[in-house]
Amino acid sequence: MRPGIHPDYHPVVFRDPTADVAFLTRSTATSQDTIEWEDGATYPVINVDVSSASHPFYTGKQKIMDTAGRVERFNRRYGRS
Repeated sequence: MRPGIHPDYHPVVFRDPTADVAFLTRSTATSQDTIEWEDGATYPVINVDVSSASHPFYTGKQKIMDTAGRVERFNRRYGRS
């Protein structure tokens, strides 16, 4: 890597307050807010609205839409007679 052209890549905590889940990873994102992590160190924290702990697809609470009704309605409007 060429020096001086890459952004600062450092540990950051991403927190989902709705699911009360946080995880430590590395990122170029920054924040003024900090949190003390389990290892005793202080890291910047970024609050996210949706994570795998709160997204309906991953939690199994996803609503299944009636696609058959849409196909039938399309065929009635534009299908062959």
